[in-house]
Amino acid sequence: MNEDETNIPESAIETLARSFYKESTGYGFKQVDYLRFVNNLLDIAMQKKPDGSPKADNIIETLYTGLENEIVKFPLCGKRMFIRKPAPLDDKKLWEKWLSDEEGRHFLLSRITAQSLSIDQILYDDKNITGMITLPDGLTIGAVTFLDFDARQLKAELRKIIGEPQYRGQGYAKEATILWLKYGIVTLGLKKIYLNTLDTNIRNIHMNEELGFKVEGIMRSEVLIDDEYRDVLRMGLRIE
Repeated sequence: MNEDETNIPESAIETLARSFYKESTGYGFKQVDYLRFVNNLLDIAMQKKPDGSPKADNIIETLYTGLENEIVKFPLCGKRMFIRKPAPLDDKKLWEKWLSDEEGRHFLLSRITAQSLSIDQILYDDKNITGMITLPDGLTIGAVTFLDFDARQLKAELRKIIGEPQYRGQGYAKEATILWLKYGIVTLGLKKIYLNTLDTNIRNIHMNEELGFKVEGIMRSEVLIDDEYRDVLRMGLRIE
């Protein structure tokens, strides 16, 4: 039988899930705790698979080892994209479009300060360093930023957005994040990079964990989105 096939009936899986749910609610599990449980369960299961897949520690080692010998400057070139410096007058219209949908609003709101950014702050504030994610044909599909860059403490908040919906879920955000992390580590000399994400954004949380970020805290009812207060996870990456 193929490894991906299973003879466990759906009813058995549902029964186990309901049993765990009953026990866990008595223990005090919240939504984010179920997320942590599932991530840990998947990590344990994947580590036992004899397929030679690298574990998170090996992925991180591959990403960050030897960066001191690299030169990282604009444009940052990846396999499917490059990251260029912003052109504020031209890019402002893109930002206005991107920040009008749900993902754009999350980009603005899920900050540790729970305050909204403005487009002018993203493009003109010297403390915020921005790169525009651009495809080889010249189409700009998103952006990455380091917010509140602290040149003394060597830390900053990472933020990313794929503004064009048709390019989401295709790995562009991960590739851009890796390029941007290398720029932050090598060129800016960052020693601590942190980010904030909504606790329900499982795909984003998992990607951040693959890149070495760890959950450092949960900010309860931190941001108001669509008349509902949402929890925000703070995740951090320490560069030794």
